[in-house]
Amino acid sequence: MTAEAYPLHWPDGWPRCSSPDYARFKITPGRARDELFQELERLGAEHIVLSTNIELRLDGLPYANRRPPQDEGVAVYFQYQGQAMVFACDRWKGVHNNIQAVRKTIEALRGIERWGASDMLQRAFAGFEALPDFSERSWWLVLGVSRTDSPEAVRTAYQTLRSRHHPDRGGDPEDFRQIQRAWQTYQEHS
Repeated sequence: MTAEAYPLHWPDGWPRCSSPDYARFKITPGRARDELFQELERLGAEHIVLSTNIELRLDGLPYANRRPPQDEGVAVYFQYQGQAMVFACDRWKGVHNNIQAVRKTIEALRGIERWGASDMLQRAFAGFEALPDFSERSWWLVLGVSRTDSPEAVRTAYQTLRSRHHPDRGGDPEDFRQIQRAWQTYQEHS
């Protein structure tokens, strides 16, 4: 599984919150991140990727003194008992508040396991399986555009690539398939 830590890799098919609210969590961004990772480790999660629109340094930590991103959603991808899982939240203002909401959700699910109803935990986790194949590159990377580009710019990039890589013109069928899939994904989510 390869999900991007930056920029935000929102899970396909998950609805977005149109008007985030203020949260009452009293937590710093660093503490929220650290506690989320601790909770996931207690769960037994592996290969954890926290994806946000917070720009990261080369060592993987966020830059200090940067403006908060406009899109404050978070998604955390991980492996749990061999299954790819994802939790995402954009209900709250502040990336750290959305991280805290995900952490509290995982903590509650861990409680189910601790209280002896582990079959219920497996059923609950079935809803969080990360269904898309993350070996595929994101649509905007395939099309060579930014996720914030205008629909006209995205369409132009798609048409140019489609023409250049069409198998009838000597293009690679696999490249053409990825371009078509990227365009389809863009249309489904715009």
